[in-house]
Amino acid sequence: MINFSSFFRIFKNLKAAQWQILAGPILILIILSMMVLPLAPFVLDIFLTFNISLSIIILLVSMFTRHTLEFAAFPTILLFSTLLRLALNVASTRVIFLNGHTGTNSAGQVIESFGHFLVGGNFAIGIVVFIILVIINFMVITKGASRIAEVGARFMLDAMPGKQMAIDADLSAGLIGEEQAKKRRIKITQESDFYGSMDGASKFVRGDAVAGILIMVLNILGGLIIGLVQHHMLLNKAAEVYTLLTIGDGLVAQIPALVISTAAGVIVTRVSTNQNVGEQMISQLFYNPQVIFLSAIVLGILGLVPGMPNIIFLMFTGLLFILSWWLYEKQHYVKNNFLHSREKYQSIQNSISEASWSDVLLEDPIRVEVGYNLISIISENNQQGDLLDKIRIIRKKIAQEIGFLPPLVHVKNNINLKENTYKIFIKGVEIGHGECFCNRLMAINSGRETGPLPFKKIYEPTFGLSGYWIDREFKNEAQKKGYSVVEASTVIATHLNFLISKNVDELFGRQETQKLLDYVSIEMPKLTEDLIPNVISLTVLNKVLKNLLLENVPIRDMRTILEILLEYATTEKDPDKLTSIVRVALSKMIVQKLFSKQKTIRVIGLESNLEQILLNSIKDKNYSIEPGLFTTLLEKTQEAIEKQKLITLSIVLLVSHPLRHFLSKLLRKNFPDLNVLSQLEIRSIKNIQITNFIGN
Repeated sequence: MINFSSFFRIFKNLKAAQWQILAGPILILIILSMMVLPLAPFVLDIFLTFNISLSIIILLVSMFTRHTLEFAAFPTILLFSTLLRLALNVASTRVIFLNGHTGTNSAGQVIESFGHFLVGGNFAIGIVVFIILVIINFMVITKGASRIAEVGARFMLDAMPGKQMAIDADLSAGLIGEEQAKKRRIKITQESDFYGSMDGASKFVRGDAVAGILIMVLNILGGLIIGLVQHHMLLNKAAEVYTLLTIGDGLVAQIPALVISTAAGVIVTRVSTNQNVGEQMISQLFYNPQVIFLSAIVLGILGLVPGMPNIIFLMFTGLLFILSWWLYEKQHYVKNNFLHSREKYQSIQNSISEASWSDVLLEDPIRVEVGYNLISIISENNQQGDLLDKIRIIRKKIAQEIGFLPPLVHVKNNINLKENTYKIFIKGVEIGHGECFCNRLMAINSGRETGPLPFKKIYEPTFGLSGYWIDREFKNEAQKKGYSVVEASTVIATHLNFLISKNVDELFGRQETQKLLDYVSIEMPKLTEDLIPNVISLTVLNKVLKNLLLENVPIRDMRTILEILLEYATTEKDPDKLTSIVRVALSKMIVQKLFSKQKTIRVIGLESNLEQILLNSIKDKNYSIEPGLFTTLLEKTQEAIEKQKLITLSIVLLVSHPLRHFLSKLLRKNFPDLNVLSQLEIRSIKNIQITNFIGN
């Protein structure tokens, strides 16, 4: 015996996601069943009403969609809705042929209502209305939507390489992460797939329109034959009954088809913005009171012409006058409020009051000043205003790679700068500047370019690479020639990222040290509870961490740093010596950062005579050398670095441990890219090769 309670419990336990998975197969089974099994008129009415409801829902969803990919399932839905209409045509044709001789209500109330109410019971009017609907659907809406989808798919495929290169450029510059780049690549692929699918899916609608005409002709001819031959009906009676039923059936199918074709046109013709179709039309069509006012005048003149429907024309003239007046008052009110607010602000600014602490302007740790023409890239309401987002990404990247959160970047407009100029400051000191153009793109030489571009040659401000500021319409041409094309905001963000990385030690003060220590205390409380001030002062800790950052050593491994300081800071208080001890503990990370996965490390070395002279110079702890020796050291170091660059090796100088800090500090100002390692920092490495020597 069947256990009905267990049977219903299975349906109860099905989750919403499982029902969604079953929706497609169930719909296909229903469509196939309607094509094979005869339906009662009442059941046919239910499915016809469902078809009309589905078409209305599809149209409204397409109108309220703000971005194309929000309705990415539309091509598949278009296929299923077309199959549903054709299945309903087959089912209704079967019912009409089987029961048509009994009267116009034989195929259900929906078909009868469309046959009588919408066309007044006149089959000639019904045929004309049906043909007009088919022509509108087939020749106008579907044909236009198909062409737009075809061109959109072509343009989307042509633009894919450029978009992929832009993603790779942002990823290489560190402006986006791997996960974000993956999402953007998937979005590009989905857009191309969508327009390609729409190009093919529109053919379903065109085929449906042709099938509707053929089905109407076959239904009328078949109905006449069945009525005259099988049921012995009179010719005029058979023609009236079967023609009205056929026209009602055709209209029931073609009206939803027309609605869905309109939805397809809305999807492919819309421009992706943060507004739906209705908001776009209203905000862009009825926004100018002058246009509405002139339209009212033209319509009023036509309304005064004798013989015209004067009342209707003049009524609409009055409505347009009222609308133009309302729009004008609304804009005038907004403008007055803006002017009033600005005057009020200026009056407050101009008012003279006693000086107070609020008048003290503290210097920003990091500041970016832009000229007037670059304001749009810092405006979050502008499509090009993504500089602030990129700055946020830069701060996150530095926090993850270096080990502390840099201060906020203050971006401001400076009217004293040239229109397209920007400047970057750290603690009020200018460390970089450049020139950008918001309405243009920078094409940078990547080493793979095949030819020049017809623009003025410039040099990008970060690495000094040559390039061009090009018009946006030349983007594809520049990418085809091998140039890397980036936005103006990317140029500024890349420059800022480079300068912050080079001056990261300037941004790490006592406040940042305390914040970092507070954060570490949460993760590792035992390491910090006795450290400050019992073992080491906050000033010494700041100096040690700052020394590491100055020599491009990340401070992410705070566990090792604090453990070493707890061990040695009780007897050693000199921050420089503590830094050297910490560097030895972090030697594996330092070597990995400098030499990546190289099996043999190739470095610059000191000749033994020069090394001994330098060791003798620092024995008395005065840490000074003769001017002549210093000049010679600089010249020989320059020669060794140039030789190292020629063979594309890391610029690393290997010296004995007592000399490391002294030489690093001595050579840093003249050779900022030179990294000085001590022999203790590479003692675990067996394969070491000295490629160049610095000698006297």
